Amino acid sequence: MLNGKKILIGITGSIAAYKIPVLVRLLIKSGAEVKIIMTEASKSFVSPLTLSTLSKDKVLTDLSQDDSWANHVMLGRWADIMLIAPLSCNTLSKIASGLCDNLLTAVYLSATCPVVVAPAMDEDMWHHDTTRNNLEKLTSYGNRMIPVDSGELASGLIGEGRMAEPEKIGEWLNNFFLTSQQLLGIKALVTAGPTYELIDPVRFIGNRSSGKMGLAIAEELSRRGAAVTLVLGPSTLKVPSNISLVNVISAQEMFEACTAVFKDIDVAVMSAAVADYAPVDVAESKIKKSGDSLMIAFKKTKDILKHLGSVKTQDQLLVGFALETNNEKAYAIKKLDEKNADMIVLNSLKDEGAGFGHDTNKITIFDKKGGEYLFEMKSKKEVAIDIVNTIIQFKK
Repeated sequence: MLNGKKILIGITGSIAAYKIPVLVRLLIKSGAEVKIIMTEASKSFVSPLTLSTLSKDKVLTDLSQDDSWANHVMLGRWADIMLIAPLSCNTLSKIASGLCDNLLTAVYLSATCPVVVAPAMDEDMWHHDTTRNNLEKLTSYGNRMIPVDSGELASGLIGEGRMAEPEKIGEWLNNFFLTSQQLLGIKALVTAGPTYELIDPVRFIGNRSSGKMGLAIAEELSRRGAAVTLVLGPSTLKVPSNISLVNVISAQEMFEACTAVFKDIDVAVMSAAVADYAPVDVAESKIKKSGDSLMIAFKKTKDILKHLGSVKTQDQLLVGFALETNNEKAYAIKKLDEKNADMIVLNSLKDEGAGFGHDTNKITIFDKKGGEYLFEMKSKKEVAIDIVNTIIQFKK
């Protein structure tokens, strides 16, 4: 899958830079075209001459050189992927904060291609709260990370922080290009977050859904090549620009947004926590406190999943979510049948660390073919991978 791919490698000041010549050689042998950017500090660990010889291209180090300008904007547009390896703690801090003081950081900030990083640092630095926060910030921007290895470090300690070996990085890149084409030509719809049902201009009925699970699914579908529309309830989440975003507030607005596009959709994942009921009447002005109680009449909202299940074609795949507190499996299977869905993703509030507000989740997927797939507790990004893998397997 690497044949003909354009790979831009950014090298920073870490002893792990000595591994990059091996990686470059592997990529070139696989048919990839490689360009390299080096920070000044990285030249203490690996020779630009070695890298230019192996890559068969000039190594870039400065924004301007020999009265010419290194066009950082075009470099980020040229590449199919930008790999920063090794990613030092210092450069991690810079790119997480948007600092732009050298060619590598300038290219990163202007890159329109996917970016993946392969960190390298000593164990104590790797586990420091600042590093964890910077990595979380970096991945929240849509960047990907190749996990570090555990082993002997430059300090002589044994622990986590080693940059992945060149063969493992090459395998990651190969898998990236393989999976990024799995859903090419597919149009996907994802719903995420809560809905707010107004009581008066300042009050509403809502729930604790953060939208993180739905956003992770939208991002994973997009990474596999799908054109994704995300219908998002009230949320502060940052949505990547390659995902078409529709912001809504109420269940009715979410219903209208979904039905407006569904006829052109191949895969729909309804992960939003939509209100089942909404106030019958919304007060035009703030309701004043009076009396010892307040009675509000509610009406059922439109069932988005059931409606889409009633109009979907055989070629469309519909995935629903079920958040249950008891008789979880029975309710999930019942929902699968009643809504005419192809899959139901079950969350149980009995599982600590799963459900609303967490960065982790534990799910079981049921499909209409009788399949049942149980997954362990994972980050929501990893759960999204499991869900999309199951969707792809179901469609085969």
